[in-house]
Amino acid sequence: MSRFRLLALIAVLFAAFGARSLVGSTSAKATVDEPTSAEASMDGPFDALHFRPIGPAAMSGRISDLAVYEANPAIFYVGTAHGGVWKTTNAGTTFQPQFQDQGLMSVGDITVSQSNPDLVWVGSGESNNRQSTSWGDGVYKSTDGGKTFVNMGLRTSRYINRIVIDPRNTDVVFVAATGSLWGPGGERGIYKTTDGGKTWKQVLKVDDDTGANDLVMDATNDQILYASTYQRRRTACCMNGGGPGSGIWKSTDGGETWTRLHPTAQSLRGGDPGLHPTAQSPRGGDPGLGNGRPDGPLGRIGLDVYRRRPNIIYALIEGPAPAGGRGGAGRGAAPEPEEATAPQGGGRNIATSVNPNTATGLYRSDDAGATWKKVNNENPRPMYFSQVRVDPNDPDVVVYGGV
Repeated sequence: MSRFRLLALIAVLFAAFGARSLVGSTSAKATVDEPTSAEASMDGPFDALHFRPIGPAAMSGRISDLAVYEANPAIFYVGTAHGGVWKTTNAGTTFQPQFQDQGLMSVGDITVSQSNPDLVWVGSGESNNRQSTSWGDGVYKSTDGGKTFVNMGLRTSRYINRIVIDPRNTDVVFVAATGSLWGPGGERGIYKTTDGGKTWKQVLKVDDDTGANDLVMDATNDQILYASTYQRRRTACCMNGGGPGSGIWKSTDGGETWTRLHPTAQSLRGGDPGLHPTAQSPRGGDPGLGNGRPDGPLGRIGLDVYRRRPNIIYALIEGPAPAGGRGGAGRGAAPEPEEATAPQGGGRNIATSVNPNTATGLYRSDDAGATWKKVNNENPRPMYFSQVRVDPNDPDVVVYGGV
């Protein structure tokens, strides 16, 4: 075949395929432009809106924490179960990895200083109760906005669930270490540093089976802190999260001493394991309310303080399981029988009635923890979540997660 005939054949083929593509695209465009019956039936203001993932794009596992620089909310950090730390400076349009030079990728908590956005602390080890949970090797500090990190100790803590930076002195940092999920011992409880992480002091210890789950500071007084402790143990098949070591604690001297918020309150000085747990209340019956707060095994507890009036505290309590086993297993995943529900924005509007026969749910104190009132029974999948946040401008607006 001559070169001329070959070129002519190629030209004919291109013309044929081009015509087919043009017809196909015209047909497709006509199809796209025609509204479907579903689209035609949309009448709500938000019906056409759809959620989309904004990153990180790579597989990172569960999202364990978010840390926002409040002076510029477009800057925030994302901690992941198996994907390290990610940072965005454009409100999530793009993300950059920040933890790739470390020997692990499991993150439990991130905290950014609100007075200096370049100061970032990361607690390694996702502090959730799955068999797939990966452990960490302590706390990490960055002074350059996450570009580099240095391990600052607590290497045997395994899982870090909360880090609090003192806003008045950023060299003072508190860490809530949950401790090993699979066995006793290690560094667990509340730790404090006054020199930016060079040295650490254990200021609250319950026992070798109990760690610290949450930690919050009074926004108006850095000497007042609240902590929750959590006794848990995972085996290959099962999870026990309802031990007597779980509780709510308060310090009024910068974490040096702690008092358990309980009718039989007692003080623990740093490292003293002399806890005297109360008798377990009957399962499925009277939760043993003391000053409005449930008695007995409490399981996992989330805490938050209202910034403008820090005497208002919320506690999201797992509570004991109704028939043995792990504390609060599955409780709160559905409304109690006496609760009325109504659709609202695709979710549920939970009525304000409460069930006094279960300890599981959300509690509120208006007197800095002296007395408590149960607000509702909701705590979906508490062994995985039990995180609560109160709106910084409205104490009656409260958010917590679940599935």
